[in-house]
Amino acid sequence: MRIKHALAIAALVFLGVAQAYAGAGFYVDPDSSPALWVRSHQADPRAPRIKESISSVPMARWFGNWSGDVHKAVKRFVDRADAAHQEPILVAYNIPNRDCGGASAGGLADASAYRTWIDSFSRGVGNRRAVVIVEPDSTAQLDCFKTDAERDERLGLLRYAVSRFRQNAPAADVYVDGGNAHWVPAAVMAARLNAAGSSEAKGFALNVSNFYTTQESADYANSVNAALTGQFGYSKPFVVDTSRNGKGSDGQWCNPPARMIGARTTGATGAMLPVWIKVPGNSDGPCGSAPTIPAGAFSPELAVRLIDGD
Repeated sequence: MRIKHALAIAALVFLGVAQAYAGAGFYVDPDSSPALWVRSHQADPRAPRIKESISSVPMARWFGNWSGDVHKAVKRFVDRADAAHQEPILVAYNIPNRDCGGASAGGLADASAYRTWIDSFSRGVGNRRAVVIVEPDSTAQLDCFKTDAERDERLGLLRYAVSRFRQNAPAADVYVDGGNAHWVPAAVMAARLNAAGSSEAKGFALNVSNFYTTQESADYANSVNAALTGQFGYSKPFVVDTSRNGKGSDGQWCNPPARMIGARTTGATGAMLPVWIKVPGNSDGPCGSAPTIPAGAFSPELAVRLIDGD
């Protein structure tokens, strides 16, 4: 009886912790670029608005070649979220030939280095709950490679990433890049996602760092899922980046003016999970309404424009 009583108490304690964790929602990163800017510019009249509208919202932390020891960096981030009983959102963004030489060009030198890096990343997450977005744009940009061998290597690295998270971070919900609603035809994207290991992932991610409306993204996701079902016999949940889609897209992708922050990170609605993946205020590159701000750098001017929608 004593053993049963002790087990019952332990079960109740575990349930209470789990409920508290689930109820707390997603992690608000106190060291996001807008949060760091607000802390160091408290006298700036823009700081309270940026704090209220952006830095207080759960959003993703991106990890790449700037992260140093990625195992330590990821573990530190996930540890802090775990201590707050919240679920972190992470982006792995370091695949070779990242962004195909565009504004966010970079990534690791070769496939071997990437496999080592993604293994370290996944072990940093460990057994904790997390949402992980794997390599934004990586499937949509397959067309930039000239040979089948190059495309096959990219897809093989994505499959490897999914398999490492499955092995080393079994509690993480992993979403493979799926481009956006107006980039790659849905049937083509379905085939690419399947080749990238989506059958073993939680699902796929859409609209990362883009501006298309949530409805456009959901419609596209439904078409991708119809193609996945027809071609491969399964469908998947999906994430939509809502960080800057409050006014939809005007066709531009690089710091376009008159865009707006979108719906805040929330829980899933059916198959869709709306989250902030791109950090609002971080530049897309030295272009558009921020011609001198490099990709990934935070600009309070960009942030306020997104708050105001102008």
